[in-house]
Amino acid sequence: MEKLLSFGFWNALAGVILRNRAIIFLTIIGITVFLGFQWKNMRFSYTEANLLPDDHEVNIKYQDFLEKFGEEGNLIVMAIKDSSLFTPKKLKAWNDFNDSFKQYEEIDLVVSIGDLKKLEKKENPARFELVPFIKDSSFTQKQVSKYKYELFNKLPFYEGLVYSKKSQTVQSALYIKKDIVNTPLRKKFVVEVLQPEVEAFEKEHNIDIKVSGMPYIRTLNSQNIMDEIQIFILAALLITSLIFFFFFRSFRATFISMTAVIIGVMWAFGILGLLRYEITVLTAIIPPLVIVIGIPNCIFLINKYQQEIKKHGNKAKSLQRVITKVGNATLMTNVTTAAGFATFALTESKLLKEFGIVASLNIIALFILCLLVITIIYSYMPQPKERHLKHLGKRWIERLVDWMEDMVKNRRVTIYFSSVIILIVSIIGIYTIKVSGSLLEDMPKSTGFYKDIVFFENEFDGVMPLEILIDTKRKQGVLKLPTLRRMEKLQELLEETPELSKPISIVSLAKYSKQAFYNGNPKYYQLPSSQERNFILPYLKSFESESDVMKSYIDSTGQYARITTFMKDVGTEEMERIEANLAPKLEKIFPKDRYDVSFTGKALIFQKGTKYLVWNLTFSLGLAVLLIALFMAWMFRSFKMIIISLIPNLLPLLMTAGLMGFLGVPIKPSTILVFSIAFGISVDDTIHFLAKYRQELKSNHWRIRKSVLASLRETGVSMFYTSTVLFFGFSVFMISSFGGTKALGGLVSTTLLFAMLANLLLLPSLLLSLERSIANKKTLKEPALKIIPSDEELEEE
Repeated sequence: MEKLLSFGFWNALAGVILRNRAIIFLTIIGITVFLGFQWKNMRFSYTEANLLPDDHEVNIKYQDFLEKFGEEGNLIVMAIKDSSLFTPKKLKAWNDFNDSFKQYEEIDLVVSIGDLKKLEKKENPARFELVPFIKDSSFTQKQVSKYKYELFNKLPFYEGLVYSKKSQTVQSALYIKKDIVNTPLRKKFVVEVLQPEVEAFEKEHNIDIKVSGMPYIRTLNSQNIMDEIQIFILAALLITSLIFFFFFRSFRATFISMTAVIIGVMWAFGILGLLRYEITVLTAIIPPLVIVIGIPNCIFLINKYQQEIKKHGNKAKSLQRVITKVGNATLMTNVTTAAGFATFALTESKLLKEFGIVASLNIIALFILCLLVITIIYSYMPQPKERHLKHLGKRWIERLVDWMEDMVKNRRVTIYFSSVIILIVSIIGIYTIKVSGSLLEDMPKSTGFYKDIVFFENEFDGVMPLEILIDTKRKQGVLKLPTLRRMEKLQELLEETPELSKPISIVSLAKYSKQAFYNGNPKYYQLPSSQERNFILPYLKSFESESDVMKSYIDSTGQYARITTFMKDVGTEEMERIEANLAPKLEKIFPKDRYDVSFTGKALIFQKGTKYLVWNLTFSLGLAVLLIALFMAWMFRSFKMIIISLIPNLLPLLMTAGLMGFLGVPIKPSTILVFSIAFGISVDDTIHFLAKYRQELKSNHWRIRKSVLASLRETGVSMFYTSTVLFFGFSVFMISSFGGTKALGGLVSTTLLFAMLANLLLLPSLLLSLERSIANKKTLKEPALKIIPSDEELEEE
């Protein structure tokens, strides 16, 4: 490895690149075309992100539930809160509108007012029959008023399912076929059928329809991700190219840099397609991430090329020295950045694994692209003119470097005092951070579908299904009256929980059977007594076979029952409080020796997954710190230098964590990523500075002060340029409509800004203050590799 990264290797590589530039450039074009053909394999995720590993206990329970009852997130609901609905014309139109969806092969079942059935008792023979709630398709205002009164006052079975009694809101349910709910066919139905039909009905009848349900939410959310990828890429290209041009004032340099990163973006999409990975909220940020991380590579390489041209005016020699002198350092910084992302691949979460693999592969590929594209294109272009080199001696840059030098030389106490205050305040803020497992929190708040979610939370207490699976441990155990009574007690507990909606289960059917037996009197909507059981319960099985709505609430053996409730968008901590409150009561109702009761469902899996993910990401961050510390140890072979190099990179992370606490930004999958990403990128500046510092030490005969100030002047400008590009580049993510992506952009930008200041002020200050303890060859041994060769070594070659 050391031989591979030696100066001689890079010198030989420079010769190979420049001698075979045409072949190499054609190879890049060939790889780009090949990866371009892989774009056809890209696909967007049609399911929620499962953050838990497949063998996790919670996932196993969920798969067990799916085996018995099938996909649970296949319900789309449409609601109207408008008293004018209960007029003959509009009610008929509403019923016809719902009926129109029955013709589509994607729909398994439609339940609306027009589809409702009443359970009625019949004589000779004694039986229950399902009869239509609305018997005729044409009706008078008097009949409509009667239907309205009967629905809201005599059919408690349908409360929460078809209507909300508190506001007289009416809803319809569209059950998508379970085998297509997680396929592109779902998106096609929602976008090409449902949305246009709803908009046409609203316009024609002047009624506002609210639409929600997990298939609908997931479809529009993934559509937003697709739309934003394009915006992010264009915005990232625009802002980074403008900043790049502002610094270099060269169309040529800007064009070459943009060419390199655009090819990098094409490769990023191609790698996603080649690996057959789905595009999720995380992998969607990789292409713009490539742009933001790629531009600093271009800055280091082009800046060095122009410095060499200014020094001796020889183009061929300058290009060779760009590869020889900066190639190694740029590789090291890209490796550390890639390592920060690669640690995600070591977690148990499939979502993070894919993100870590693709991001790290693209960062290494990007380094190769920038190195080859920049040197090869410049080799075909005429030598830069004097006006292209003017930025190297700008007055404001000189003043900035003078200010940094003054701070490091004369105001180190101020720097240390500020750092300690930031540390103390950050620790206080860290203690106020909360963990959020909200499935909807990061969704765009300004969209119509999010406003509809809020509507359903207010009217029907949520849209996210929470499932309770009850195992009676014996066949037909569900239909035993003691089991039904226990289930009723559990449902009463759930109804008392404000965050949960009215539950639906076989219990509701048993209650409705008794009401029907007593000629539809709503006061008898209750479980049958032991005496009533013999002549009421036998009808449940036949009724269940006729009722499409209830058939999936008891399995074919009668051993397993399902209670479905819908939950509001509560976070992880709130859900844990609800579970802790229910657990002891649940154990009293269902003794563990006779029943197994478990909570499951997509919403619960996401919340459990968030907590699991926080631990995994904390582990990955710790691993990233350890890997980079080991890298520093191998590179400098000095324990003191490891500590010195980590301090200015860990302090900004603590500051960002404290800031999250004070601003109320919770720990969640999107925000926890900030720390690993920011650490992997910010340590690049440290490597550049310390590599130059190590070189200056030797040439200045171990004079610390002179070496630190020389390193600051040499690397300060490039560090400032790259950090500025990174700050504004990551700020692009703040235009996102997704809360998590917006927070990611803002927090990474803030962290990198403070990391730049820490590396430009705190790092050199520490080196100067510890001058006596590190100013000897024993402490700073000869490094394992020379990241930056000296001019003397170059001349010898």
